[in-house]
Amino acid sequence: MESHTSTSHTHTHATNALAQASSSYLRSAMHQPIAWNEWGEEAFALARQENKPILLDIGAVWCHWCHVMDRESYEDAEIAAILNEHFIAIKVDRDERPDVDSRYQAAVSAMSGTGGWPLTVILTPEGKPYFGGTYFPKEERYGRPGFARVLLTMVDVFRNKYDEVMESAESVVSAIQYNETFSGRSGDLHASLVEKLIQSAVQQFDPRNGGFGAQPKFPHSAAMDLLLDHAARTGDAGTRNVAQITLDKMARGGIYDQLAGGFHRYSVDERWVVPHFEKMAYDNSELLKNYVHSFQSFVDPEHARVAKDIVRWMDACLSDRERGGFYASQDADVSLDDDGDYFTWTREEAAAVLTSSEMDVAAIYYDIGELGDMHHNPAKNVLHVQYALSEVARRAAINVEEAQRLLVAARQKLYAARLQRPSPYVDTTLYVNWNAMCISAYLEAARVLGMKSAKQFALQSLDRILREAWQIESSPTGTLRRVVAAADGQPPANFVVGMLDDYAMLGQACVDAWECTAEMRYFHAAEAIAEAMIARFYDATGGGFFDTATPEPGAMPLGVLGARRKPLQDAPTPAGNPVAATLLLRLEAYNGRADWREKTQDTLETFASVVEHFGLYAGAYGLALQRFLLPPIQVCVIGEDAAAEQLAVAAMARYAINKTVLRIPRAAMQQGALPPLLAETLPHLPELADDTSFAVICAGTSCQPSVRSVDALVELLSKVVS
Repeated sequence: MESHTSTSHTHTHATNALAQASSSYLRSAMHQPIAWNEWGEEAFALARQENKPILLDIGAVWCHWCHVMDRESYEDAEIAAILNEHFIAIKVDRDERPDVDSRYQAAVSAMSGTGGWPLTVILTPEGKPYFGGTYFPKEERYGRPGFARVLLTMVDVFRNKYDEVMESAESVVSAIQYNETFSGRSGDLHASLVEKLIQSAVQQFDPRNGGFGAQPKFPHSAAMDLLLDHAARTGDAGTRNVAQITLDKMARGGIYDQLAGGFHRYSVDERWVVPHFEKMAYDNSELLKNYVHSFQSFVDPEHARVAKDIVRWMDACLSDRERGGFYASQDADVSLDDDGDYFTWTREEAAAVLTSSEMDVAAIYYDIGELGDMHHNPAKNVLHVQYALSEVARRAAINVEEAQRLLVAARQKLYAARLQRPSPYVDTTLYVNWNAMCISAYLEAARVLGMKSAKQFALQSLDRILREAWQIESSPTGTLRRVVAAADGQPPANFVVGMLDDYAMLGQACVDAWECTAEMRYFHAAEAIAEAMIARFYDATGGGFFDTATPEPGAMPLGVLGARRKPLQDAPTPAGNPVAATLLLRLEAYNGRADWREKTQDTLETFASVVEHFGLYAGAYGLALQRFLLPPIQVCVIGEDAAAEQLAVAAMARYAINKTVLRIPRAAMQQGALPPLLAETLPHLPELADDTSFAVICAGTSCQPSVRSVDALVELLSKVVS
């Protein structure tokens, strides 16, 4: 497997300080002739000491244009000389430090109206931004100024117009502090808010191609789950069509890897054909949930197939099979000279590995033509499904069964041939929040689709995260590190503190694990993580959660990290505040902690007056609010035999955000083996007197009469889940 470290650098001179970094992205720059620094007090102290501006570069190992700028500018002797003489250069991995990235993204957006990666920002020695943009070419082109001219101009401004620099920097800092800073309760909670978020998605729906809006098109996974929940709960055909057409079109498009499974990050066109080819753990975890939830409610076998294929790809490419854990991402390209060439095919390349009959079918099905889809090489085709199999058979003048046989053979041969190509780099860093999302998705897939191996790997991964990242003895409430393992598989060199979404998502994964196994150690871990989350991030005065921990008294945060943010917008991972609120709600349904429900209400009310303006980007908030407004429904299946398994399968049918299915062995009825509210009800059920498996639906401290047949359970669920 080739990496950017080996393909995009040709220098042989001594390494810079980034050689000691844990991040793959930072280490890929270790041979650049620039005196790079990691983000930290030492770099800022040097800038203050030498009174030099700071050049801040923020990017990611999967970011194509980040590596283009590396090769064009940061490996160039002229640029390096300018930076080394006039600047203190700091490089940041946005995956490792989203707190740094989000604030400077807000700064550049305030200055230029744009953002993205690479993010290039010029700062005062104190870390306040006074100029910024994204990609700058070395020479002036694309309507962008040359990077050397930009740097020298910013040096001149810093030296000769310092007052103007400081005035500009202060105004930008004010904009950052204003952005996503919400204080105090600002709205009431009601079902119409959920309806408004749903209607926002429906109004932006593209009925021809699926998805929302025009190009480029991103998956909006939380919004998709909101639509699926509403459709399954109400039977509304409109929202069901929006969700299912979008999932269908994505699965047939080039954004979906038709050979290996799994989804690329987004599509550059409105038809989902040509993607940005990088694959992210977080996209695939949330899309896995979407396809599982769709199958759960509407029993579309194609959606079950796509879900299983996502797991297949993640198993093969994005997971540490030996120790547990999910890797961060797979790059789009092998080198800077291609654009998804690993994933795409010329007609000649496909024909070289297929028989003529296989090629006839594959060319029609996957739209493999002489003229392809890629701008850099028009002969290259992105495999996407153009026609249904019946139409393929008609065009090839064969029957459907033969078309299916030939297509299966073609897919296997194309995939085998692709595996012989040099493959894009996989960033094997383990991040807590992304791992937690993958663990939760695997557990849902395991329960709905009967994938026992997915459950086993998810639990193995969760055990590793809890063992290596959650340090309960380090403080009164416990401390969570963000990075479990660096790209080399070793513990990271620097302790990167966990952020809100790390705590909230890991807590959710622990609740999922408890619901899946009935092992109380997972429930207790979730409670402990929630306690620590509240202690570190909750705003007791204004309501809601900050994305970073409250600074210690007297601490001076670096740069603009002192700006407090309360994340509401899914970007694209579910926002920290609704995920935190959901965690507290889920736990409160089992332990009865009224103070946690109050904090949830405060959090949701903090954003209630503004959330409808976020529309598609507030799907996670809509799901949290729906869970808050609806009564929790716990379907407890008691027993371990085949009858219990059948009851559990029936209980899982139909996705509902407020429904939980619990498999509880009779041994768990022992004292201390259940959460408080369930301990008040389940051990006292008269049905426990015999050995027959049964199901009971509980909410709070009351339960419905138990049922022993699948039909009776389905009938009862149809009445209570609405």
